[in-house]
Amino acid sequence: MSSPLSLAGAALALAALVAGALVPFQAGSNAALGRALGHPLWATVASLLVSLLVVLPVILAMRAPAPLLGQAGALPLWAWFGGVAGVIYITSALMLTPRLGATGFIVCVIAGQMLTSLLIDHFGLMGLAVKEANPGRVGGVVLIFAGMLMVQWFTDR
Repeated sequence: MSSPLSLAGAALALAALVAGALVPFQAGSNAALGRALGHPLWATVASLLVSLLVVLPVILAMRAPAPLLGQAGALPLWAWFGGVAGVIYITSALMLTPRLGATGFIVCVIAGQMLTSLLIDHFGLMGLAVKEANPGRVGGVVLIFAGMLMVQWFTDR
């Protein structure tokens, strides 16, 4: 794995930053889709269908090998939660973004992600390496929660 201070580590962080920058657009576009289709769940289905239509040509272009379906049955139940989490996130985004605004929704998402990520790392959940929740990491998450509270407090004031 690359050190966070190396050039490779910086490139990985930049890629993650760009991916994160797309999330507010996803929330806003899904909210508009929900309004147009008349119900948030239809917008969730449409969004996931578009995702499928985008990823299938990429799989074909990259000549990805066929999935190892025989091994899928041996996976722990939590390994399938990513799809459930995606549906919950997409539906929440399109229902809450119009009420909270893009900033209000995303800052809450980030705070929730950081707290959960800290716990996953600390306990080495889901097969990930343990990365203890030291004072610096906990302090960073506390600052994110403080930022979330500030954004919510100063919205519509």
